[in-house]
Amino acid sequence: MKIALVTPYDYPFPGGVTEHIMQLDREFRRRGYDTRILAASSQDNGPLQDNVIKVSGAVSKFPFSGSNARVTIAPQVYQRVKRILREEKFDIVHAHEPAAPLLCPIVLRHSHAVNVGTFHAYRETNTVYQMARPLLRPVYNKLDGRIFVSQAVRDFTVAQFPGDYRIIPNGIDFHRFADPNLRPIERFDDGRPNILFVGRLDKRKGFRHLIRAFPYIKREIPDARLIVVGAFDDKDKAPFIRYARTHRLRGIHFVGYVSRELLPRYYRTAHLFCAPSTGFESFGIVLLEAMAAGLPIVASDIAGYRLVLTDNKEGRLVPREDPVSMARAAVELLSNPEMRERMAIQGHITAARYDWTHIADQVLAYYQDLMLVRRDVVKKLSFSRRAWRRIVLTPSE
Repeated sequence: MKIALVTPYDYPFPGGVTEHIMQLDREFRRRGYDTRILAASSQDNGPLQDNVIKVSGAVSKFPFSGSNARVTIAPQVYQRVKRILREEKFDIVHAHEPAAPLLCPIVLRHSHAVNVGTFHAYRETNTVYQMARPLLRPVYNKLDGRIFVSQAVRDFTVAQFPGDYRIIPNGIDFHRFADPNLRPIERFDDGRPNILFVGRLDKRKGFRHLIRAFPYIKREIPDARLIVVGAFDDKDKAPFIRYARTHRLRGIHFVGYVSRELLPRYYRTAHLFCAPSTGFESFGIVLLEAMAAGLPIVASDIAGYRLVLTDNKEGRLVPREDPVSMARAAVELLSNPEMRERMAIQGHITAARYDWTHIADQVLAYYQDLMLVRRDVVKKLSFSRRAWRRIVLTPSE
């Protein structure tokens, strides 16, 4: 089976969809499948792995799903995609965020393979889908199979585009984060309580609410430290540095981007994980990573997070955009080692269910189901054509 994994986003720039594709690709190749990743890739990304087909190097920021997505809108993509599909002859074309501009709709339009779409994005209103429905309908009609990463995404999408779907959640590389031999980051391994945030500093990730909670936390736990990890630059962090200086907040460390290899060590360094997102989260991948690493969690009470975290079980859910409630929950957990340990054990159990080996098995089984349906349809069409020819060509008595 030859599989194309298609992403509309700048690859491999860090992000949830990028990680999803990388992990599926790894699992598929480990099982012996022939895979290609079709993507745009800006020059910032450096060398690409050997099975990536780069359709463009021109990447622009485009507002999508509550964030500025890095996508290609280069006109030369159209002809290049047609040539790639003609030469590669894929059995499966699996487009992630099939409605996102521009690459996935072009690939689906010209693909003659079994087409699968995975929907990752979630919003609390579907106004955009309502407005874009006439434009998106041809994309949905080209899909033989549709996957949602969560019930929240399903409910959001089917209101405008009803049909048959399968829910297959995101996964995590459980053993990478649960490795007992991981060493903490030395400069933060000094006995002080470490709070970890992992993500971009854009509006929907809600970091502004966490930094506003930090003065309340410091009042109760003066030596608390906040470690901020993610793909952000000096411009992104500048307003938060100003806020910290204005309020004389010490103990905030903006680490920035870290490699995939180093990221699990930051989880191992922390005592508590905070996820203050304001919405648009279809699924709590970072929550599962934290659980795998044995961290209790304080997270916003939003639909995507409720799918993987139960309040008072793996952590605490607090009202979104509420710094005071977040601070109270953080202080409660940092002050109670027994509670943290209980939540860490339960989180570890929960996270193990989402290991990529299990998720890849579900996706491959869905591919097989869709290919069987395609073969049945082809057989029926072939039989109908033969029967029609016999009727037309047989002389009447």
